[in-house]
Parts: sequence; C-alpha cells; structure tokens
Amino acid sequence: MKNLAREEEWASWMRSAMAGDSKAYHKLLNAITPYIRVMARKRCEQFGAPASEAEDVVQEVLLAIHLKRGTWDIARPLGPWISAIVRNKLIDSLRRRGRNINVPLEDVIASLESDERVSVSDRIDIERILGRLKDPQRTIVRSISIEGVSVRQTAEQLKMTEVAVRVSLHRALKALAAFYSERANENG
Repeated sequence: MKNLAREEEWASWMRSAMAGDSKAYHKLLNAITPYIRVMARKRCEQFGAPASEAEDVVQEVLLAIHLKRGTWDIARPLGPWISAIVRNKLIDSLRRRGRNINVPLEDVIASLESDERVSVSDRIDIERILGRLKDPQRTIVRSISIEGVSVRQTAEQLKMTEVAVRVSLHRALKALAAFYSERANENG
C-alpha cells in the first residue's frame, strides 16, 4: 500500500470495527472495496484468469475479512493483510477452476507464517451466522465462501443460473452485514 495516511485511516477504522463500531466498519468496507477490486483485477490479469473472476474474488475477500477480522494483528499494517487475503482467494479460485499456477515464494511468504486454522468457536460463530440465512442463500454462502466451490458448480448443484447464484450471494452477504451492524449496535 503506497498511501500511508490511507493505511492508517483504514487500520483505525478496522480497530474501531473490531471494538464494535459498526459505522467505522461500514466506512472501512466502502473504502477498501474499490482497492480490493483493482487488486483482484490486476491479479486475474497477472495469472491469466478471466476478468469476470475478479468480482467473485472481491466478494470472497469481503466475506473473509468479515469472518477473519479477529486474526488481524492491530499492531501491523492492514494493507498487507488484505493483499494476502486477495492473493489467497484468487489462488483458491484458480485452483477450483483446475488451472496450474506458479506463484513466486516472495509473493506468499507472509501468508505462510499466519495461522489460518478455524477454531471451534469460529466454526460455531459461522454456523450461527449462517443459520440466520434461508436456503438457498445459506447453501450458496457455505458452498462458495466456506467450501470454495465455484459459482458455476454451485449453480449446477442448485439448478440455478450463475447470475441467480451471484445475486443471491450478494444479497446474503448484505443480510449478514446488516446482522453484524444490528449486533454491533446492540453491543455498543
């Protein structure tokens, strides 16, 4: 991340969001989404993935940030943490498509040091949050964002169009964000 002031502002919003400030969380998500989108498009181009793949990566990254925000070390910059998530989600996406990719070790060394195992309490939280969604949204979020199944495969499994799956995923993520906001307002 080149802009130090922006990095500090985002990190401040993330710390506030982690403390339960839903307004700071919405500011953060609104600010980082274009950044994530640009980064996802560049990575797709770099690895020869279709540009249409970038938006799926953006949605998966936003969900990962939401679910894994507690793993961010508040003493470290936020930009590299987000960049690692974008890179990892793109690699996951390409892997699901069956592409062979070669990623230089320098690009992933930071993520090799992180502990991305999901704890039992995180799994319980995920299931509780997913329980607030109705099918097929619950199935779509679980399939795409947690199990790593492609939009195409999920659409085939549910006998839906890919567009319908994407719309449903978007609405589900919006509903989860609203739930998070309600919970943060109740706690704060």
